[in-house]
Amino acid sequence: MAGITVYGAPWCPDCRRAKKFLGEQRVAFDWVDIDDDVKGLAMVERLQDGGRTIPTVVFDGGDHLVNPGNDELARRLGLTLDAKRGCYDLAIIGGGPAGLAAAIYAAREGIDTVVVERSALGGQAGITERIDNYPGFPTGVGGGELADRFIEQARRYEVELLSAVGVQSIAADGDDVSLRLGSGKEISAHSALVATGSTYRRLGVPGEEDLIGAGVHFCATCDGPFYRGADELLVVGGGNSAVQEAVFLGQFAKRVRIVERGPRLSASPLLQDKVLNDPRFVVQTDTTVTGLVGKNRLGSVQLHGPGGDEVVTPAAAFIFVGLDPNSGFLQASGVAIDAEGFITASPTFETSMPGVFVAGDVRAGSTKQLGAAVGDGIAALISIRAYLQAHHQVAVHA
Repeated sequence: MAGITVYGAPWCPDCRRAKKFLGEQRVAFDWVDIDDDVKGLAMVERLQDGGRTIPTVVFDGGDHLVNPGNDELARRLGLTLDAKRGCYDLAIIGGGPAGLAAAIYAAREGIDTVVVERSALGGQAGITERIDNYPGFPTGVGGGELADRFIEQARRYEVELLSAVGVQSIAADGDDVSLRLGSGKEISAHSALVATGSTYRRLGVPGEEDLIGAGVHFCATCDGPFYRGADELLVVGGGNSAVQEAVFLGQFAKRVRIVERGPRLSASPLLQDKVLNDPRFVVQTDTTVTGLVGKNRLGSVQLHGPGGDEVVTPAAAFIFVGLDPNSGFLQASGVAIDAEGFITASPTFETSMPGVFVAGDVRAGSTKQLGAAVGDGIAALISIRAYLQAHHQVAVHA
């Protein structure tokens, strides 16, 4: 969908939410800060007969929404939020690579499947700028393009796909599994696959929470273009994801500063070479962020390194310091998780709840790699097929 403009302000939490939602859905939009744009403010007042409620989201054609919730935005974007039926052979919770791979295999075998994704179909892969190590793409592939290919293939097999729909809880229901959705509705299935992935970890330093979306970001693909022409951008983290995003941000800023708390970068040698041999990148190791400072938008970042305390003034800070499993909805379910929140499973990917399986980054012991997540989803589906045949006499065809 083209021609979307979001009118808002950096200090507005609902504006940050709307921008995040559109970014996760890989929907391009223009951002107008009404604090700095007189014409933008006038447009908001005209649309609201003098009102100034933000965010105001204007669509191609002129229609608009005032402070819409995510569900309202989702419906306007044409996303499917409601399941067609109340019962399925298999409910897949999570529409990233693991969940979509399992769904494609399930559909091919005649297993009646629904995929429920709380955010955007495609998962973390969909908001990764470039993927260079996925087999079959010798020159690399854009994360959004690869995710769209997964989604297109699932739709070709007529998999039912729900996006922007969260699962609040999961529970045993006799021989079936019951899922309560964020909408309050419930669906049941003979089996379930949890493939909810993980979420970028935060720093937990002063100022971070107040500045998220106002100069502090976790997705370079979503927010990097807003800083085109910046003198400096800051990336926190030294792993593959952090350095990949730093390279991506290099197209927008004159300089990208990479801050890593360890003694060296942990990214692959190829990625390290890109930033260590390019004068546009400044790498500071043994350095931590101690604070993020600003009123309504990021003004400075406080660092502590080998030389003591330091203050830098990037236009924005992008944080990539690890992942937390998206398993919170299982807390009261009885599904076993480890101390870090990852779901434990048998060698056949079955969890402690009969009929509930797990795959991808949320599984304890997973490698947190795209290719491995796809393999996880397929392997889990093979076990699910055997479970459905044994316990529910579901007829499948290979």
